[in-house]
Amino acid sequence: MVLINGEEKAAAGQNLKEYLAGRGYVLTRIAVERNGLIVPKADYGRIILQEGDSLEIVSFVGGG
Repeated sequence: MVLINGEEKAAAGQNLKEYLAGRGYVLTRIAVERNGLIVPKADYGRIILQEGDSLEIVSFVGGG
């Protein structure tokens, strides 16, 4: 299980970029923290989610 924004998800073994895209995230409008460290967008395709990982996904919202 992977803890994603406070909820356990069966995401271990999945590629981070594919996981995010498969859930409708617009990659240019989010930031991802994995195990306390910010993940550079260039690394999204290289990261395989591991059992016990903790992710925080933050979406940017414009307004004014």
